Amino acid sequence: MREHLHTSQQPGFARRQGRLDALLGEVGTALTVLSGAAHAGRPNPGGKAGPGPQAMPAAEQKHSAGLMRVNHVGEICAQALYRGQAVLCRDEKARQVFRDAAAEEVDHLVWCNQRLRELQSRPSYLNPLWYGGSFALGLLAGLGGTSRNLGFMAETEAQVERHLESHLKDLPAGDERSRRIVEQMRDDEARHRDTAQASGGQVLPRPVKFAMRCMSKVMTTTAYRI
Repeated sequence: MREHLHTSQQPGFARRQGRLDALLGEVGTALTVLSGAAHAGRPNPGGKAGPGPQAMPAAEQKHSAGLMRVNHVGEICAQALYRGQAVLCRDEKARQVFRDAAAEEVDHLVWCNQRLRELQSRPSYLNPLWYGGSFALGLLAGLGGTSRNLGFMAETEAQVERHLESHLKDLPAGDERSRRIVEQMRDDEARHRDTAQASGGQVLPRPVKFAMRCMSKVMTTTAYRI
């Protein structure tokens, strides 16, 4: 009787332990991302650091820093969003799509942070808020099923790609290092979008796309300064 009781408790304990481990893992990842302790898996596409920011006019340096801070916030959000989407995704192949994208977003995160330091600037003070909100949004997207979940990723990447294209036009002409970083980010985001679509991503309704653009506008406008 005792043996039967003991074995029947083990699976339940293992499940609870597994969920707790997963939760602690997400908390650990969030702390790593927000503290700036993450490491890139690929070399910085900007190459070796060139002349210091003193080679740029002060106004251009400040503008470049503002744009790269916005891009850094975008990677904070992407990291949290895709990890949140993966949590509730029941399809293992789709879950791997989110994990792979999140891993490359870490590279973007690190590159943007490096460039901010070179420009003698800082990340957004609101990064914990951006991360928490994006993770919650990812969980919400995950409730919509695999095709809508992947569709949300595809639309996110499409909007980010357009956003990065606008930054390439807006960056100061002399800031080639930031430009090379943003170009690589744009190419990666386009590939993430294609992968999500090829994996079965469903086109989102127009009202959802519009709401996503509005939220993105609030984030980019705020992050440029704060």
